[in-house]
Amino acid sequence: MSRNQNITDVLMVGATGSIGQLAVRAAERHGLRPRALVRDLRRAEQLLPGVELVQGDLEDPASLRRAADGVDAIVLTHGSGGDPRPDARAHVDYGGVRNILQVLDGAAPRVALMTSVYATRSDIPGATPWKRRSERLLRASGLPYTIVRPGWFDHAGPTQRRLVLDQGGTADGGIARDQIAETLVRSLLTGTALGKTFELITTEGEEPSDWAGLFGALKDDESGAVDGVLDPADLPVEAEPRAVRADLDAVRCLNGSSG
Repeated sequence: MSRNQNITDVLMVGATGSIGQLAVRAAERHGLRPRALVRDLRRAEQLLPGVELVQGDLEDPASLRRAADGVDAIVLTHGSGGDPRPDARAHVDYGGVRNILQVLDGAAPRVALMTSVYATRSDIPGATPWKRRSERLLRASGLPYTIVRPGWFDHAGPTQRRLVLDQGGTADGGIARDQIAETLVRSLLTGTALGKTFELITTEGEEPSDWAGLFGALKDDESGAVDGVLDPADLPVEAEPRAVRADLDAVRCLNGSSG
């Protein structure tokens, strides 16, 4: 994965969500041109005035193909929260990533994916492996990526502005929503963020000033691996459902990667 990639046009998935809206504005502050994937154009016009909107749905591949056409990067902040379907996490958290990857037609945009601080935790009540599976698809795709696992939204005081980036799946703590959005956009623009997976929380202190050093202190994910560099080895791919394994194989083939 090349660390030198010119980025201008960015597809924002989950753009009308609480993190997505902030990520759109962060992208604009950094001179990028956000393109928001939205289901309801009228609502989105109210929430994101002046932003390019494209109507689509994560479960409609044809609309995703139109939305992703010509973009240099993709920021994924979508989530299944509020979806009453019992299998919503499989369809949205995981399926949305799968469907985006499958419509890129050989393009290689840089991707910033937001999952969860608990993505690899099986000891947390209510936790499921679907976000972890979505991360695996992105790594298997061979695309340039950064995976951000934020802690509890808004569980951070006004003086807690120092970011803590950790790896291994044991971190726990809070983070402000604007800090998540800024980190996602900064990861697209910082070479040392490439190929990294990390948990993101905050503590007492000042805003970061050296983003290259912040990302650079992290370990790279291993080339060809589907898990993050220090992730627990408690979800072997060979034990996964057949459909999940088939998705991994399909993503590798579509984008010319191997492993």
